[in-house]
Amino acid sequence: MNNLSKFDELYLKVKGNRWYWLFSIFCRLSLAYAFIVAGMVKIMGERFASGLSSIHPMGAYLEALYHTGYYYTFIGIVQFIAAILLLIPRTVTLGALLYFPIIVNIWILSFAVRFEGSFVTSPLMVLANLYLLAWNYDRLKYLLPIKNQADNTVFKKPAKYSNQFPFAFFTGVIVTVGLTIAFARFGHDVMPRNSLSDCKAQFINSENEIAGIRFCECIHLEGGSLDECLEEFERSKN
Repeated sequence: MNNLSKFDELYLKVKGNRWYWLFSIFCRLSLAYAFIVAGMVKIMGERFASGLSSIHPMGAYLEALYHTGYYYTFIGIVQFIAAILLLIPRTVTLGALLYFPIIVNIWILSFAVRFEGSFVTSPLMVLANLYLLAWNYDRLKYLLPIKNQADNTVFKKPAKYSNQFPFAFFTGVIVTVGLTIAFARFGHDVMPRNSLSDCKAQFINSENEIAGIRFCECIHLEGGSLDECLEEFERSKN
């Protein structure tokens, strides 16, 4: 038996487990809700994260995006369509494929400017999206450069699901969420935060308080780029 057929056997076992199935529904609903909310904001012509200063690194990007006219609306429409496709069982695979490049872009952007608003949620959404793509492997495998596929059928819902709880899998999910939150909290010594007061609070009574406050003013008062303000902070800190 080749590796592919072994993988197919594992896949069928996973697809026949009720807990994996319920988790796929949770991922679908969560991802769809997030993009329905974000998409409607853009479709309605409102600025996303309107409380964020327009000179904040992420705020500057969102402000520029807001002023792109129908392109801004187009992004909202695509997000909304991706969300609706995820909610319809027959179009989940298409929705996951459409969703994926959008959420990866949001994740990279959030990390690039260290935006707290999606610093935790965006990587978790990417992982949830990957889970849905893996869950629909039986449909996606025909797009992959795989030879000697075991069969040419799409998985059908079993008459009865297995109720065996996958402790290892859900332990991994909890650990992944914990590590993501921990990285957001401790992964960077300096974060621009979403407001001047929150930014300054991270440096109070620290050895680099003066340099840190200057960093915050560079971001929130002067509209400096994250890289420029970080370079100044590195030169000024003790």
